[in-house]
Amino acid sequence: MATATQAGADGWTSRTAFILAAIGAAVGLGNVWRFPTLAGENGGGAFVVFYIGCVILIGLPLVLSEILIGRHGRSDAMHSVEKVASDSGVSRGWGLFGGTGILAAFLIMTFYSVVAGWVIYYIGVMGWDFVAAFFSGAPFAGALAAENPDQISSRMTDLFANWPLLLVLHAMFMVATIWIVARGVQSGIEKAATYLMPAFFVLLILITIYGAFTGNFAEAVAFMFNPDFSKLTASAMNQALGQALFSMSLASAALITYGAYVSRETKLAPTAVMIAAADTGVAIIAGLMIFPIVFAAGLDAAAGPTLVFQSLPIAFHTMPGGALVGFLFFILIFFAALTSSISLLEGVVSWCINKFGMARATAAWGVGGLMFVIGIGCALSLNVWSEFRLLPFIPNFADNNLMDTIDGFTGQVLLPVTALLTSIFVGWRADRQLVMAETGLSGGMFTLWRFLVAWLCPIAVGLILVFGLFPALLA
Repeated sequence: MATATQAGADGWTSRTAFILAAIGAAVGLGNVWRFPTLAGENGGGAFVVFYIGCVILIGLPLVLSEILIGRHGRSDAMHSVEKVASDSGVSRGWGLFGGTGILAAFLIMTFYSVVAGWVIYYIGVMGWDFVAAFFSGAPFAGALAAENPDQISSRMTDLFANWPLLLVLHAMFMVATIWIVARGVQSGIEKAATYLMPAFFVLLILITIYGAFTGNFAEAVAFMFNPDFSKLTASAMNQALGQALFSMSLASAALITYGAYVSRETKLAPTAVMIAAADTGVAIIAGLMIFPIVFAAGLDAAAGPTLVFQSLPIAFHTMPGGALVGFLFFILIFFAALTSSISLLEGVVSWCINKFGMARATAAWGVGGLMFVIGIGCALSLNVWSEFRLLPFIPNFADNNLMDTIDGFTGQVLLPVTALLTSIFVGWRADRQLVMAETGLSGGMFTLWRFLVAWLCPIAVGLILVFGLFPALLA
């Protein structure tokens, strides 16, 4: 078996580089799009409080678990798990959950790239609108000033109907992701994270400040931080738990793979805390960025998945400087989507390099090309293939188009199963001394951390799996 180094994968040049890359893997559409959507749908404050608790007690222990597996294994997710298992004196068959994580990453990218294509579309729309406003002498005009709210809202519907454009946007995003991964860890992934993540945080803070001054910031703060626990239903808690786990790119091979490139001098426990804190902080700030703008425009915070792509463009339409801010907002989302997609592709590419001895560029373009082809089906499921059902014989997926089926299968089955097996493996089967040495924890802190991994994490992830497969139980 080839190790990551033997396969030609260079490591991170510094701890800072790893942290930026890992934060980039964790911070994605789930933070900027899905978290505000879920918080809006589930009453705000109580959901946020429960979400933060889930991050601390469940997400953080699993982040450290995955990074330690990668650093000890020094390879892709599957081979790293096998290495830890072998050195712990247990079956190498535990590598199965490394494989399910790789499969999850592969499938997620097929539809993630399509969704990221929507972001590229809105960058183009908002960018052209700002340029037109600037040269017409109105640089601080609202977004899409020549359109009414109904026309702005219909843009997303029109985009979904335009399958050639969807495929072009899907291809553009996939090519950008492949090109970066093909360049290697230091020259591609690390360099992208070094530039994209600071730019992301600058835009996040600037747009949040804009929302604070031009939007209804007081209402947004009250919505997010005055919890009404009567709104915290069983369904809301399950969604918060799932969001806490999977918004950090857990169970998708990304953190194990990135952990393989970490030096022995890096202290993993404080690094894991920084990654989890940054990921959670971005989600909270994203809410404080989006909700003041939504409330100021008199729109519904519980708009659901259309919040970012329909509600916010309408909000930018009504606000001073909305043309520029709308353009910058979608660039921000693009940066988040790209850094996450890089980590998803890298997890699969690393496995191909180690398993088949492929050159990095060959693996990146080959795997990315296959993802693109399957993604074509996801894009067409929004229009010409909308009636096609891949799994009509399974109740949970009987009414889902191809894109929703792949999304549901990864979110309801592959990711929870992988996270469940990860917690059981690290908590119960991995050698205690090996785990202690890799984490750098000892005494009471190690005992607490391993208790959370061995007991709380399996129970929590098991609930996500059960309720995902049998949603009627939450009714």
